[in-house]
Amino acid sequence: MKMFEPGQIKTDSLEMKRISTVLDKMIDKLELSGLIPRIIDSLDNFAGILGPEMIHNLSEHQKLSKEVEQLLASSGERDTTGAEQQPGCLCSLEQQLKRSLRNILRLLLVKPSLCQALKHQILVGESPAEVFIKAFGEFRSFMLEKLLMSPVEEEEKIGLEADISLRIKDNTEAITALQAELAAAIQTRDEELRISLAGTTLSCVPLTVALSLIQSWRETQGSLTGFQSTLCKSNSVPSASSGKSLLLPEKETPQPLWAACPRALSPSQERRNRSCFVFQRKSRMETEIANWIQKYHTDLEEKQAEYDELQAAYVEEQAQLVQLTEKHAVLFQEYSQIEEERRLLQEKKDQALQEFKTMTRAATLIQAFWRGYFVRTLLKSKKKKKGKGK
Repeated sequence: MKMFEPGQIKTDSLEMKRISTVLDKMIDKLELSGLIPRIIDSLDNFAGILGPEMIHNLSEHQKLSKEVEQLLASSGERDTTGAEQQPGCLCSLEQQLKRSLRNILRLLLVKPSLCQALKHQILVGESPAEVFIKAFGEFRSFMLEKLLMSPVEEEEKIGLEADISLRIKDNTEAITALQAELAAAIQTRDEELRISLAGTTLSCVPLTVALSLIQSWRETQGSLTGFQSTLCKSNSVPSASSGKSLLLPEKETPQPLWAACPRALSPSQERRNRSCFVFQRKSRMETEIANWIQKYHTDLEEKQAEYDELQAAYVEEQAQLVQLTEKHAVLFQEYSQIEEERRLLQEKKDQALQEFKTMTRAATLIQAFWRGYFVRTLLKSKKKKKGKGK
């Protein structure tokens, strides 16, 4: 790092202060120049504050501005002779307008309190002048930063900015690649989950159907056994032929039923199991949706309560702001009246002092004239007495 001598550091700091002062004054002048059109638009409201000289200058400035606007608006309607004479008129009007603006700024900068009061009372919106003032403020900050920074520090800053930009670029590329990998992984997971759910559904349905068929076969077997016992009790001595015709063989009975049950019960049971599965899935989804809706309503109520509190605080602060604005307007009017009274009183004092000085000088002259006259009279009388004595 380069070492600076004390004298050089002092010179640099003085130059920096001078440059900063010039830029600050320029920003103040730009702000006042942006306020002048709004002051002219509401000139009657500021008549008691500005004074007659300022009002006269503002009126002249308004007239010049209107003349320039009319000249620019009628530029396309004139003939060639008028077009040749127009640049001269426009340049003269622009020079007069610049001189008028300088006079107004000079009168305003003499009274800093008046400038501050006008800045507080006039609300400036987003205009090209405000954009330029903001850009000029950024330029001021940039200039001060450049003045405070040595060449070595500037090189270090440039290298650091390049390093940071390179890191940002690398991080952006890495984030993009990771996002692509994440999207591919999510898509793969969704596909696997969908396939597994489909396989689970198709494999679970035959198992449930088989279980239901076994249960129905057992119930049928029990009913047939009860029917056979009832027949045995009712026929105490049955014949061999009747027994063969009425009682079915125990091993031959289940085979036709087991073979017939899948054909008879499989479609209905499958539909019932599928509907049960769909109903359970729908119930789970409805429960989850209801939970999410409840959570959303809870969060919404909390946000609404917070918003109501903020709205109440905002309304209260707005009311306080209105009251403070009214009090400020009243106090500013009283201050303006007091300043006007002080000015008039000072003018009266100055006038009385001037009159007193004039009267004092007149009395001194009268006394001197009288003394001269008296001395001349005495000298004449003495000469006459000497003449008579001779």
